[in-house]
Amino acid sequence: MKSKKIYVTRPSLPPLEEFLNYLEDIWETKWLTNNGKYHREFEEKLAEYLGVNFVSLFANGTLALITALQVLKITGEVITTPYSFVATTHSLFWNSIKPVFVDIEENSFNIDPEKIESAITPKTTAILPVHVYGYPCNIEKIQEIADIYGLKVIYDAAHAFGVKVKGHSIAEFGDLTVLSFHATKVFTTFEGGAIISHDEKIKKRIDFLKNFGFAGETKVVQPGINAKMNEFQAALGLLQLKYIEDNIKKRKKIANLYRKKLKGIRGIKYFEDKKDVKHNYSYFPILVEEDYSISRDELYERLKSNGFYVRRYFYPLISEFSPYKSLPTSDRDNLKNAYEISRKILCLPIYPELEEKEIERVVELIILYNKR
Repeated sequence: MKSKKIYVTRPSLPPLEEFLNYLEDIWETKWLTNNGKYHREFEEKLAEYLGVNFVSLFANGTLALITALQVLKITGEVITTPYSFVATTHSLFWNSIKPVFVDIEENSFNIDPEKIESAITPKTTAILPVHVYGYPCNIEKIQEIADIYGLKVIYDAAHAFGVKVKGHSIAEFGDLTVLSFHATKVFTTFEGGAIISHDEKIKKRIDFLKNFGFAGETKVVQPGINAKMNEFQAALGLLQLKYIEDNIKKRKKIANLYRKKLKGIRGIKYFEDKKDVKHNYSYFPILVEEDYSISRDELYERLKSNGFYVRRYFYPLISEFSPYKSLPTSDRDNLKNAYEISRKILCLPIYPELEEKEIERVVELIILYNKR
């Protein structure tokens, strides 16, 4: 019998019998999409949970990113990070916007505010930072720069569902914040996403754009797209809200267990929790340093051969992919921290159902392969 495969993450789903109640109602009403009752209720309950004013639900996070840029009429150049999932930069490409990459901080893996100002040109219209692994960016410094130069700030918070900074939702900051509810995320609705906005007029414009530009039965006010969340996703989202805090607590327990067991292992570094931050523990990244006995890629392959499918998030950098590698700001010398970290990073398995014996086995293997 083959050993059980342990992946870097696994979706947390509510009891099936609870979801069936929603499905039976959907079957009866035959209302599958187009702002149904579960869609409306989920928007309301989600805004309440996140502590924000306005939520617009989307079929997925990538469509939400693309629409967020459209809503704020972003053009020209946007400063962003190469250390993210490729959808971050693809959203710029689909809006005919030129991405301008700047390096990341060594201690957070987030965009380095100290590098942003020198990358600003007369064509710059916005900053698109990412809260990598759910760790908050330097929000205050980024906003200070944006205010000085009159730039918009759109946060890619795909990893940061439920994260708080000094008691405030991470989604309160910037002009817009984009969330993802993909199957790999802490909070999932199969697929799905959302834009968090702070103004009723902007909220209305977002909702026009995600529904073909309709502002009534026979009135189209903008050339929109079809990016709506359906009733199945919304119903699951409503049910997931019942369990999200318990799931985050389980993730925290796993993260603390990893830290305890990895402590003192030569060549392995990991994050500690940040002061004044309520984390969601979406990932557990480690760095495999030069004094570890084998390379990061060798450890990756050996863990995989033992049934642990860890991931090299994020390798390669977005700036190394063929659509973007010819950009002037994709030069390796411009992105030294990002390049180095991408060659050291491994994300270990973390999800609420992960068993302690499986965590212990991952650490045992890391120790085993560190012997000379």
